[in-house]
Amino acid sequence: MAATTTPAASIGAAGAGSNGGAEDRVLATAQQIVKSLNTPNEVREDMMLIFSAFDNRLSNIKTVMTDQNDALSARLEAAEAVIHRWDGGNDSSARHSSSSSSGNNHRSSSFSLSFDGSPDEAAEFLSAVDEIISLLVDLSSENKPEMVDRADSALQMAMSLLEDEFRRILIRNTVPLDAERLYGSMRRVTLSFADGDVTEDFENFGLVANGDGDGSGSGSRRRLFHERGGSIGCDLCVDLINPTAVEDLKEIAERMIRAGYEKECVQVYSTVRREALDECLVILDVEKLSIEEVHRIDWKTMDEKMRKWIQAMKITVRVLLAGEKKLCDEIFDGSETSKEVCFNETTKSCVMQLLNFGEAVAIGKRSSEKLFRILDMYDALANVSQTLEVMVTDVFVCKETKDVLEALGDAARGTFVEFENNVRNETSKKPTINGEVHPMIRYVMNYMKLIVDYAATLDSLLENDESDGLSTGDDGTEEMSPLAKRILRLITCLESNLEEKSKLYEDGGLQYVFLMNNIYYVVQKVKDSELGKLLGDDWVRKRKGQIRQYATGYLRASWSKVLAALRDENMSGGSTGSPSYGQRSNSSSSASKMALKERFKGFNASFEELYRLQTAWKVPDPQLREELRISIQEKVIPAYRAFFGRNRSQLEGGRHAGKYIKYTPDDLESYLPDLFEGNQMVIHPRKKSS
Repeated sequence: MAATTTPAASIGAAGAGSNGGAEDRVLATAQQIVKSLNTPNEVREDMMLIFSAFDNRLSNIKTVMTDQNDALSARLEAAEAVIHRWDGGNDSSARHSSSSSSGNNHRSSSFSLSFDGSPDEAAEFLSAVDEIISLLVDLSSENKPEMVDRADSALQMAMSLLEDEFRRILIRNTVPLDAERLYGSMRRVTLSFADGDVTEDFENFGLVANGDGDGSGSGSRRRLFHERGGSIGCDLCVDLINPTAVEDLKEIAERMIRAGYEKECVQVYSTVRREALDECLVILDVEKLSIEEVHRIDWKTMDEKMRKWIQAMKITVRVLLAGEKKLCDEIFDGSETSKEVCFNETTKSCVMQLLNFGEAVAIGKRSSEKLFRILDMYDALANVSQTLEVMVTDVFVCKETKDVLEALGDAARGTFVEFENNVRNETSKKPTINGEVHPMIRYVMNYMKLIVDYAATLDSLLENDESDGLSTGDDGTEEMSPLAKRILRLITCLESNLEEKSKLYEDGGLQYVFLMNNIYYVVQKVKDSELGKLLGDDWVRKRKGQIRQYATGYLRASWSKVLAALRDENMSGGSTGSPSYGQRSNSSSSASKMALKERFKGFNASFEELYRLQTAWKVPDPQLREELRISIQEKVIPAYRAFFGRNRSQLEGGRHAGKYIKYTPDDLESYLPDLFEGNQMVIHPRKKSS
């Protein structure tokens, strides 16, 4: 057949011409034919004998094949020699001992097989591994089981050595986390109560921390601070592994993956790096706690743990996980699957530890003092959740992240509602002694002042949580944000509560002083914070008008009796109509000296009693205190000056005149600055010159 005679004719022609080049071509052609048939070795030999029968010169083909087998064997022996040289008879302890005692003067990325400081020998070892892998590819079409077994055995030995070296490089080149540097790079925001005063006996609101004072009795106070978690710059990065070791790790990973040891390589990496990340959480003061353990922690300790969790969550995602992702991408550059699996397995433990604590907090007992920390935790997780979702592809971790974020949102919303209920249900019957600002008002207003800092978060959480009848009915409430409406309702509730508490005072004047103090305090807190933007200028103007009404009520309740003694309406011979303070009877004889003495005496007694009482009353704000004194001065001093001027001459020079005319108008005016200082005093009349 033509297909069989053509090669034979060619080979014959080459032989007849005795041409060396043609002979080589014939031999090569015959060899290629046999090899392309991909037949067993025995069949190949038979075929070569058949070819030799055509021309005795083809007998050299068998010699060529023998030489090829010898070359494969030589390559294998050379690679085996390099690998066995570093196996050291499988004496791994001696190998590692030599490595550990060799000092630190060598490259940290060289192998610990036995030549820790020789990059050239490391390269030789990797070349031997490459040769074994290449031989196994070449032998895949050969029927040489003994040679394949030898190559497999050598490759297993090499992979064991590389696995150990991979682990050693990872451990030895792990860079300890510098927590101080990370904390120092975080921008912190510290919020505090502006006046800093809250009393410890305000039980309904469970204050944040124990006071520095002795805490005994009513009125023990302390300053409250709330430090929000710091923010981390997007450009902040740290080396988790010595950069000089990354290239060697990449070289090893590439060989292990090519050799089919991808699973072992990923397992070693994820185990070592998982332990390193767990150690980072320890450095960041994040403990591994069960839900039950979290719920047993006292608030002061819990507050600190929540604060550290917030910092750790930001550092873990922005710095540690980002760095880990970069490492996985660099070391496992040749395998997308390895990158993904390795990163997920490495980071899952530390992420779940953080999420478990967040879940424990979210399902814990709700109380007002926890709101700000829970909001901080919610914001921290919300701010990194998108980044986390992009990096982590583990479905379970992603779902847990969303679930914990939702749980923290529910906890924040529920805690805010708890705070609202506490304000509405606060019905303490213990009034402040001297009419000053009630501790509930201090706490609630400072609390709301801090709440405004979380307006964006709370608006989103409360947007679909408004109950029926939430609107206060004031104009413009429909355009208010959800948080603004809730705050407006809370303050309205506070005002009603204050009205009820004012009735605990028997003295009408003190009732008005109490209302003035508290409403003025509320207005100042609103004006001096973002609350003013939420509630608006109109709200502030209305409350200022309310304070003026309380001041008028105070003057009427406290000074009407005093001013009544100065009127001439009870004197006979008076003019028709309603007499004024400065109006004098046309007939001086209509006012007997005895009646006049009683009037002076009554005024003196009333003023002295008011002085005794109202020096003990407290108006903490200097401006309000001064305005109140001025209103008294404008109301009382002119009336007394007129009365004093009209009647002084009738008693002066008489017997015991000083007993009745005890104070000049200037004397009275000099006593007014003593009022509302919270320090009870008694008037000691000055001795008058004869």
